[in-house]
Parts: sequence; structure tokens; C-alpha cells
Amino acid sequence: MKEGQSLWTKEEAILALNLYCKIPFGQMHQRNKDVIELSGLINRSPSSIARKLGNFASLDPKLRERGIKGLGNISKLDAQVWHEYMQNWDEEFIEGEKLLAKKKQTTIEQLNNVDLENLKDVEGKERERLVKVRVNQSLFRKIVLTNFNNQCCITGIDIPELIVASHILPWSADAGNRLNPKNGLALNTLHDKAFDCGLITVTEDLKIQVSPKLYKGKNVESIQQNFIAYDGKSLIEPKKFSPDVEFLKIHNQRFKV
Repeated sequence: MKEGQSLWTKEEAILALNLYCKIPFGQMHQRNKDVIELSGLINRSPSSIARKLGNFASLDPKLRERGIKGLGNISKLDAQVWHEYMQNWDEEFIEGEKLLAKKKQTTIEQLNNVDLENLKDVEGKERERLVKVRVNQSLFRKIVLTNFNNQCCITGIDIPELIVASHILPWSADAGNRLNPKNGLALNTLHDKAFDCGLITVTEDLKIQVSPKLYKGKNVESIQQNFIAYDGKSLIEPKKFSPDVEFLKIHNQRFKV
């Protein structure tokens, strides 16, 4: 450690990892406005934030697969915070958001632009539950779309209004992986619905598989163009977090043959 530098605290490392999950790999530099903002919140230089993001990148198995090494000199604290996140996404990511909201002197709902206007008449535990659901959905969308560079991972459509952060394991089926980016695909609204219905799925080697039920309409131009044309093609590669193979296996069981 250089003279004048202070050791990173766990809270600071959590905030840096929180940011790591939200921005694409190519934007993790000291000129990024989000990096600059975090540097002001925790009183560290933008370059030190960028280096910390690089440290986390070196722990990311998806980046290693792509031949990207990130930075060295990983601390024990970096590894500890990374592994805690990977093992308990939902709780750890929410804690990171709470820390960030506190630093910004706001609420987690305002931080994520969650509209609570229609919850004015809902009180108690039900209101708390609905607020948490909306915050979770906003966060999941943010990290999944970032993971696929803000484009549909089947078609490449890059209009955010048409893209859904789709759960591989349904929201209701696995409460422990609702925020896990490895449980998410960025899909346009049409393919999101087809994926949810089991009319398309993704194989363990990240190939798109189209149900025989759709082949019955192969003479319909829209079915040919939107589905059959993609059968057997590779998913657009995620930038950081690969879809979990075990999650895909479970979804494949819902595939309509």
C-alpha cells in the first residue's frame, strides 16, 4: 500500500462490487460518471475505484473464459466480499443497495425509481412486500440488461422498451435467486413470452432450441422469421455472468416437445 492510502473497508468493497454488477466491463474506467460518483461518496479517487472494479473482474469466471484477466493484487477482503455475493445474491445485493441509498441520503425505492404512487392505500406487511418486489424487479432488470449489453440475447434488439429481464427459474419458484444474474436472460417481449411458455429454451451449451409446436406453423412468415430462423443458433454471449447450467436444465424440463 502506497503512502497516504488507507485500507478499503468491507462497506466500501461492497459498494464497489454493487457498482461492478451494474456497468459493462468496457465502462469500468475512471472517467465513467458512476465511478466518479462513487468516488465522491466514499472519498476515494476515481482511479482507485476503477482499480477495485478491475480486481473484482479478475475473480469473475465469465471474464476468465473470455481471456480477460482483470487486475491482480486481489485482497482477502475482495475475495471474501465476492464469494459472499455469489453465494447469497438476493440478500447481499439488497444490502449493497441499502448502503448506497444511505450514502446518497435517499431511500432504496427512490434510488431505483420505484413508483409507489398506487401503493398509498396499502399498509403494513403487504405494502412492505410489494415495495420489496418492485425494488427487486428494478434491480434484476438493471443487472441482467447490463450483462447482455442492453440487447436481446436471441435477436440483438437493443431498444430497452422492448426488452425484458426474464428469469430462467421463475420468480415464484426460487426466492433465493431472484436477483442472481445467472438466473436471467435479456429477451424481447415476444421471446420472453415464448420462453416462459416453454416454446423456446436454451440448452446447456447456450444454444437456442425451438419447440416442435412452433414448427407446425413454419409456413407462417412471422413464425419462420422470429423463431425457426434462430433454432440451433448460439445465444448472444453475456459479458460477465453466464446463465447457470443447472437453472437451464430445470427450464428444459418445461420445454414443449
